[in-house]
Amino acid sequence: MDIGELESKKIAELRDMAREMDIPGFSTMKKQGLVYEILRANAEAQGYDFRGGVLEIVDDDKQTMGFLRAKNYLPGPDDIYVSNSQIRRLGLRTGDWVMGQVRAPKDNEKYFSLLRVESVNGMSPDLAKKRPRYETLTPIFPDQKLKLETQPNILSTRLLDLVAPIGRGQRGLIVSPPKAGKTTVLKEIANGISANYPDVHLMVVLIGERPEEVTDMDRSIDGEVISSTFDEPVRQHCKVAEMALDRAKRLVEAGRDVVILLDSITRLARGYNLTVSPSGRTLSGGLDPTAL
Repeated sequence: MDIGELESKKIAELRDMAREMDIPGFSTMKKQGLVYEILRANAEAQGYDFRGGVLEIVDDDKQTMGFLRAKNYLPGPDDIYVSNSQIRRLGLRTGDWVMGQVRAPKDNEKYFSLLRVESVNGMSPDLAKKRPRYETLTPIFPDQKLKLETQPNILSTRLLDLVAPIGRGQRGLIVSPPKAGKTTVLKEIANGISANYPDVHLMVVLIGERPEEVTDMDRSIDGEVISSTFDEPVRQHCKVAEMALDRAKRLVEAGRDVVILLDSITRLARGYNLTVSPSGRTLSGGLDPTAL
């Protein structure tokens, strides 16, 4: 069975299959959750794990290979190896959320290995091969407004709707002095989007923030939080931001609406200023033009 076959079934048929497989709590699951739990149970019945992660394609001098990253899209001991043949055959790209059957590492191996791809960004692998590339999509001016207002006592989002409305496909920048409440405004924007538009994939990228602020944001919003805190290398700040952007591009290619909230672009610019090769020119504040 594959994800395309399961998604073509009615939810009653999926619940019957889940009942036969003794999947706990199947009666309260939505269709997408049932599909993944059935795939997981099927993989475990064959002696494999069913896992997933965000793909990062790594090129070295010898070969091209991929790894499914987990926490904050960064390398870790639980990464899953993806072979070059799978990447080429299925047309996988950096930022894809890939799920499938996984086997444990052998004696001379370091990572888990992906045996069979079951889904790519929630689609069947065959359907994912036909998706367009982000670079070929046509950019247009925003023509659909995102309503941020939720509760009468939250005034910031009501004022944004009146004074500086946000549309789908729009870029925005919050400029303010330190300790003025930028993070609070971002949090209220995130809650407004998740409450009014549950179909929008919300990503909050925190660069150079304190770990306790990351925890607070994760507990306060209903969305994906990706972070690289101030105590981590600046090169990691840049990599996390680039992986988050690649993840958003893959979702857009799949037809999803994505909102990225970045805090803060100042620290990201400082990170690029320290990692790029010097151009020999310097702007005010010691900023290299290539960092921008």
